Amino acid sequence: MTTFGKSIVSRQLLRKLALLLSLLFLSWTVMGCMPNSSTALGETQSSQAVSVSEGQATGSAKAIFAGGCFWCMEQPFDDLPGVTDTTSGYTGGTVENPTYTQVSGGNTGHLEAMQVSYDPSQISYDQLLDTFWHNIDPLDNQGQFCDKGSQYRSAVFYDSPEQAAIAQESKAAVADKFEQPIATDILPSSTFYPAEDYHQNYYQTRPVRYKVYRFGCGRDQRLSDLWGAEAPSHD
Repeated sequence: MTTFGKSIVSRQLLRKLALLLSLLFLSWTVMGCMPNSSTALGETQSSQAVSVSEGQATGSAKAIFAGGCFWCMEQPFDDLPGVTDTTSGYTGGTVENPTYTQVSGGNTGHLEAMQVSYDPSQISYDQLLDTFWHNIDPLDNQGQFCDKGSQYRSAVFYDSPEQAAIAQESKAAVADKFEQPIATDILPSSTFYPAEDYHQNYYQTRPVRYKVYRFGCGRDQRLSDLWGAEAPSHD
């Protein structure tokens, strides 16, 4: 190789090294499903949490799933035809109107969760469950991906005997696929509290932080290991 060619290769390697170091630094600064200091300071000014039964659209069914950091669970459902709305929030705990700081501390009993509003004439609960399973690690009983703790564990919250039966059947099918116990809980629904405004549509409002967090958390790498060709793709 000529000296000129070696120089080009060296510059390319340096650029790649600089990009890698930048990604590693950004990953460290946003590692974990945690807000930066400016958003955390403003969380008490966010909209008040409400019961899951409030503000429901007429003719729209609801489903609630917990799959670790709710930043990463919104887009998969938003992309589904028939889904009319998604809301990041908290459920399953004992404290009324919890804040993000309280929930992320793991002391309220809540899980980070996603409430999905959908039109049953266009998409079934089975299809929602299929999207849910392919976007989580159902074998992890400590949390999800880089986020560990009870507030990040996976669960399906049902609000009817029909949903409970479908969810249990779906869980059994996943257990058969992996030939080992599934850590995801199937639980009765309780009050759902929407998260603070800055958490909603996070993948759209803070796309760089979202992508760096998702990469740094190893989410897509693990999903590929688990699901292979069935793993979801994310830009």
